[in-house]
Amino acid sequence: MKTNVLGLPIEESEVIIVELNILLSNYQIYYQSLRGLHWNIRGRRFFDLHLKFEELYNDSQLKIDLIAERVLTLGGRPLHTFDDYIKFNQLPVGKNISNDEAGIQLVVTSLSQLLKIEREILSKASNINDEGTNSMMSDFIVEQEKTIWMMKAWLEESL
Repeated sequence: MKTNVLGLPIEESEVIIVELNILLSNYQIYYQSLRGLHWNIRGRRFFDLHLKFEELYNDSQLKIDLIAERVLTLGGRPLHTFDDYIKFNQLPVGKNISNDEAGIQLVVTSLSQLLKIEREILSKASNINDEGTNSMMSDFIVEQEKTIWMMKAWLEESL
């Protein structure tokens, strides 16, 4: 079995690179949806949600950079065009959402889909002992599960 400079099998690492690029694409769409929510939210909860959406898009921007750097670390090239992002997107696109509940529901739905992608990456990375990718996915998953719980509590829904 051929390994890369990190000691990881090359073929399996290439699969993980593809999956990370899919995650990167979806994060870019999520980020843009969050920017739209931040700009367009209206109503009595404006101040709280305006800040919350800003917090979420800043966090997403950091995660986008971490994902791209992991792709590079594994020997790949991160996707960086809107054409690629749209091609690989699996998330709903938030367009002109100004209602608070609709905005929060978009966040929950988007994070749930991101979790599916991340768990798939985690599984594949675990199979080849790719602890760098595992650690990143685990950190993302823990944060997103908590955010979903908090958003659902805000919506007064149960998991």
